[in-house]
Amino acid sequence: MSEHPLVALARKTIESYIREGETISPPAEMIPEMKERAGVFVSLHRKNALRGCIGTFAPTTVNVASEIIRNAIASSTEDPRFPPVSPAELDALEISVDVLSAPEPISSQSELDPKCYGCIVRSGSRSGLLLPDLEGVDSPAQQIAICKRKGGIGEDEKVDLYRVKVRRYH
Repeated sequence: MSEHPLVALARKTIESYIREGETISPPAEMIPEMKERAGVFVSLHRKNALRGCIGTFAPTTVNVASEIIRNAIASSTEDPRFPPVSPAELDALEISVDVLSAPEPISSQSELDPKCYGCIVRSGSRSGLLLPDLEGVDSPAQQIAICKRKGGIGEDEKVDLYRVKVRRYH
């Protein structure tokens, strides 16, 4: 089974950066999804365990291809939960790319569905995001609690809620 071009770009980026210390350029020929502007998360798994995940809530670069390159490098070298990926791990990495819609403000957790929507919570300058359709996350309340922890927001603090749609590529 061949990888989606967005995932292939993330893999090529990580391999080039880890093996040669080089940051690749976006491809000359881009599929339509690469030309969009959107927040992007690059998630790495190894032996079905999370190995790195870094992303952006909203676009920070000129297009999705550039977001993937930036976040693929960050997920493989800068995720504070893990040491940088080593060359020996590259062949075993499972990579997914999530392209996010613009965050949509919602008024209550009843507008969330952890299988369909990612969740963002904000309190002042602190925020946390959780992607949708994650194993073991089955309720909006769980999504919100995890987002609060990720954002360093107290359990009982009032937050602004947002949901995002995600297109996930493997």
